[in-house]
Amino acid sequence: MKQILIFDTTLRDGSQGAGISFTIEDKIKIAKALDSSGFTYIEGGWPGANPKDNLFFEQMRKTQLKTAKLTAFGSTRHKNKKTSEDKSLKALVECGAKTACIFGKCWDLQVKYALNTTNDENLKMISESVAFLKSKKLELIFDAEHYFDGYKNNKEYAFKTIKAAMDAGADVICLCETNGGMLPSDIQTIVKETISAFPKIKFGIHAHNDSECAVANSIVAVEEGCTLVQGTINGIGERCGNTNLCSTIPALQIKRNYKCLSKKNLTKLSELSRYVDEIANLITNDSCPYVGKNAFAHKAGIHVSAITKTPETYEHIDPALVGNARRILISDLSGKSNVISKATEMAINMEDVPEKVKKIINIVKEKENNGYQYEDADASFFLLTKKTLDSFKPFFLLKEYRVSIEKDINGNIVSEATVKLYVRDKEEHTVAEGDGPVNALDRCLRKALIKYYPDIKDITLTDFKVRVVNSKANTAAKVRVLIESTDKSKSWGTVGVNENIIDASWQALSDSIEYKLLNCSKK
Repeated sequence: MKQILIFDTTLRDGSQGAGISFTIEDKIKIAKALDSSGFTYIEGGWPGANPKDNLFFEQMRKTQLKTAKLTAFGSTRHKNKKTSEDKSLKALVECGAKTACIFGKCWDLQVKYALNTTNDENLKMISESVAFLKSKKLELIFDAEHYFDGYKNNKEYAFKTIKAAMDAGADVICLCETNGGMLPSDIQTIVKETISAFPKIKFGIHAHNDSECAVANSIVAVEEGCTLVQGTINGIGERCGNTNLCSTIPALQIKRNYKCLSKKNLTKLSELSRYVDEIANLITNDSCPYVGKNAFAHKAGIHVSAITKTPETYEHIDPALVGNARRILISDLSGKSNVISKATEMAINMEDVPEKVKKIINIVKEKENNGYQYEDADASFFLLTKKTLDSFKPFFLLKEYRVSIEKDINGNIVSEATVKLYVRDKEEHTVAEGDGPVNALDRCLRKALIKYYPDIKDITLTDFKVRVVNSKANTAAKVRVLIESTDKSKSWGTVGVNENIIDASWQALSDSIEYKLLNCSKK
C-alpha cells in the first residue's frame, strides 16, 4: 500500500474563500483537530503577511502537535532583492515552523505581467529562495504555481522552473493547477510527462475546483505518480474552492488502495467535516460525498427494499468506513420497507403488523400532501408511529393557549404567552414572556411541565426553520416549521404545519417535549 502525504491548507488557502474568516482561536482548534486525525502537513498561514498569522504561529509554539508538521506559507524572494534581505523569507525562518511551502511562477505569462520581470530573473528567484530556506534547515515544499497553464503555453520554460527548484534542494515539488480549469485528461498527460522528465524528485498536486474537477484531477495526479495531495476540508477556498480532502482521501484509500490515513483516523472524517463547517460558521452541505448527512440517505421505497437485503445495491462503500451512517428517509415516496426499516432503527418491531405499516404509509402520504415533511423530523414520525400502534399515552393535553405581542411608541416589543394544560389530571395555567411569540410559547410550555417532568430542563432548541408551503396563497399560505432539539446525549427533529405560524410552532414544540419524555420513560 503506497503512502500518500496529506497536506491540509484549510487555514491558509481555505481561509481565502468568500465569507470565511477564522479567528486565531478557530485556527488553533482546527489545527488540533487535523493533527488528531493524522494529517501529515498543516499549512497554518503566511507569517509576515498579517498580524493574525504572526500571532497564530507564535501561539502554536506552545502547542505540541502529535503527528502533523506545522507548515508556513510564503513566496519566492522579491525581484531584484537578496534573499537575506527579503522580509517574506525571513518571516518563514523566524516563525518557528520546521516546514516551509513557497510558491513561484511557472507560467511565463505570469512572470511577464504579474511579476513584471524577466524569465531569467524568475528562475533566480526560485533557485535562490529555495536554497536560502534549505540553508536554514527547513523542510521545503515548492508550489509550482500555474504549472499546468505554464506547461501548455511554454513547456520548456515550465520545466526550467521545476529544475531550478529541484537543483536548489526542494524536498517536494507540488504542481499547482491554480486557475482550476484543467480536465483530468490534461492533468494525466502533463503529470506523466513531468514525472518522467524528473524521476528523482517527489511531486505533489494542488488543484482548484473552477471546473468541478479538483478531486478527479488530484486522483489522476496520484495515479500518475504524485505522492502528496494538497487540499482543504470540505473543499473551501478561493473562488470555487480547492480539492476537497473529505472526498479525495476516501477515494484514494478505499477505492485505489493508497494509504492516506490510518483506518481509525479515516472514521473521523465525517466528524471533522462537520467540525470545520461549524467553526467556519458555514451551512453544511448535506449532499457532500462520503461525509454529508445525505451521502447514504435512502428515500425511494425500491432503494430501501434493496439495501435492507444487500447494502451494495445502492451504497458504493460502507458508510462506517468514513464515520458516516445510513439514513432511511420517510416521505410520500416511502414503501413498507422504509417504514419497517425506520421503525426498526427506532427499536419498534413492525414486521408482524402489515396493516399498521400500510396505515402509516397512508397517513404520511396524506400529511406530506398537506405540507408536512418527515425527512428531518424523525421524532415526529416516531410519535406518529407510536400513536398508530396505539402504544402512546400523552404526557399532557392542551386546553388552550394565547399569545400576544405589544409594541410601544419607542419600538419596544414584548411577547407574552398563556398556556392551559391538563397534566396528570390537573389543570396547569402558566404565563411567560419571551424574545418573540414562539420563544414565549416555548418558555410557557416548559414552565407548566417542569415540576412534573424535570428532565425537560436539559432540552435546548438548536435550530428553527420556517418554510412557506403554498406560496401562491400569499399571507394565507401554510407554513412548515422544523425544530431541532437536543439534550445532553442526542438530537432530534420535529415538524408542524398550519396557516398560522404560531400553531405550526406549537405542534413542533409539543412533539419535541413529548419525544423527550417518551424516551425518558423508557429508562
